[in-house]
Amino acid sequence: GDQVEQSPSALSLHEGTDSALRCNFTTTMRSVQWFRQNSRGSLISLFYLASGTKENGRLKSAFDSKERRYSTLHIRDAQLEDSGTYFCAAEASSGSWQLIFGSGTQLTVMP
Repeated sequence: GDQVEQSPSALSLHEGTDSALRCNFTTTMRSVQWFRQNSRGSLISLFYLASGTKENGRLKSAFDSKERRYSTLHIRDAQLEDSGTYFCAAEASSGSWQLIFGSGTQLTVMP
């Protein structure tokens, strides 16, 4: 079936450094969302993209609008509070409106 492959599964960063997460899709996706899971387990929506790029503070997300087969989440100047689990979720173009979630990235930011 439709797959969302998220990488890396775990990532350790030093405070102040930059990195990126990526999701690859086995099929064309209508939209992509990025979430951070907080300590209580709730998913906080970071971005919703139908195409192009969006920026929010130190975070930037891109969704390849031509092939619609991958998305990236860039973290700039990582801070301790960025630690947590990040998920991408994509909405298939097949019209089912279901979100297909990636397996998550456990981000640890170290001082």
